Amino acid sequence: MAGPDIIVVGASAGGVEALISIVGGVPSDLPAALFVVLHMRPGTPSGLPDLLSRSGKLRASPAEHLQPIQHGHIYVAPPDRHLVIVSGSVHVTAGPRENGHRPAIDPLFRTAARSYGRRVVGIVLSGVLDDGTAGLAAVKQHGGLAIVQDPDDALFPSMPRSAMDHVAVDHVLPAKEIGALLAELVGQPEEAPTARS
Repeated sequence: MAGPDIIVVGASAGGVEALISIVGGVPSDLPAALFVVLHMRPGTPSGLPDLLSRSGKLRASPAEHLQPIQHGHIYVAPPDRHLVIVSGSVHVTAGPRENGHRPAIDPLFRTAARSYGRRVVGIVLSGVLDDGTAGLAAVKQHGGLAIVQDPDDALFPSMPRSAMDHVAVDHVLPAKEIGALLAELVGQPEEAPTARS
């Protein structure tokens, strides 16, 4: 069975530094697609795709509606739009704000979990309040993996702490170690369920 190949990442205040660390740690041939939501003010142009492209070996671009999903690419939520995943394609929507944000982290995580189940790795990084907690819980409920930036490593630890308080996370790491972990996890065959007698 296929292993994880859909990586969803949510960040807010202090998250840019963590994202740069993660992207810098993944190889150019990573057999997975990354999807990134970073909280930002509406109407603010985002330089995040260019920054991430320069920081690592994968190409990043603003997500486009109905864009097909390809491995080895980073899809970044555009300003004032939610990024969601539906059956093999990217959807960019102007739905209502969630947790006070658009883009919000929970819609990305929730839709990835519904569409891809065990193939999803969810990552919550630095930020305030609790966006990403409910979405990470959905990832776990559908059989995916949950990773949280170590709160002691985060500039703003509220989001990672909230995730840890409410979700049975699989890994808690400094941001600089997450990229290497993804390289280990992604593309590995999923273990078959053990037969019960």
